[in-house]
Amino acid sequence: MTFTDMLRGATAQNDSLLCVGLDPEPQRFPEHLRGDAGKIYDFCAAIVDATAGLVNAFKPQIAYFAAHGAEAQLERLIRHIRATAPQVPVILDAKRGDIGSTAEQYAKEAFERYGADAVTLSPFMGFDSLAPYLAYHGKGAILLCRTSNPGGDDLQAQRLASVEGQPLLYEHIARQAQGPWNTNGQVGLVVGATYPAEIERVRALAPTVPLLIPGVGAQGGDAAATVRAGLRANGPIIVSSSRAVLYASAGADFATAAHQAAEATRTALNAARQ
Repeated sequence: MTFTDMLRGATAQNDSLLCVGLDPEPQRFPEHLRGDAGKIYDFCAAIVDATAGLVNAFKPQIAYFAAHGAEAQLERLIRHIRATAPQVPVILDAKRGDIGSTAEQYAKEAFERYGADAVTLSPFMGFDSLAPYLAYHGKGAILLCRTSNPGGDDLQAQRLASVEGQPLLYEHIARQAQGPWNTNGQVGLVVGATYPAEIERVRALAPTVPLLIPGVGAQGGDAAATVRAGLRANGPIIVSSSRAVLYASAGADFATAAHQAAEATRTALNAARQ
């Protein structure tokens, strides 16, 4: 199955627009695991088990594993997701952005070493930086478009005088993702939940590509506004929440609390569909 097939299937099967981001910070683990980077797999696997029926994707952030030398734990975790929730796509949040043979190696890492269904990428170097990922049939390439950090305005909100109509940079990226860059039909876009007006603008320019929308939960994005702005009948959304789910409790009940937090977010997102 392709990434978009898996995404649509998991959205329907789990009745969910929610993605749980897996950003393990050992110092924030519950007391019996706290500070032990060797327990990253144990913590994340418990979160996966608790939320597998509530999500349309899981999104491990590679830096949180690599910083602790825990890449082998990430490989094991993705295998666990495959066994526990084979219908749920895995998005490797890596934000890679390079060209040529280096990009080929990054693509091999994401899709062959880790077995991810999609990967986040920076499109700053243009189509050359995306092509090695798009060469993998059925694999998703989710491009940074309109991010939620304040510094995003430094580039994303600048006009391109050389392009017809002088669009903002993020608008141009959205058009390219819907059109000529989408050579394998699996390109998506990252748009921050804290900018619902921009989500709506991106959706108008890219009506059918998946939108990965981080920022609901701890970062303050509004669930209802996000769904209204981004969800369309043929345009799926992946609304990511990480810390609000992972660290819903610092106690031994952390997995139960994660389930409850994920269920509450799923319910809020679904209410906005009406």
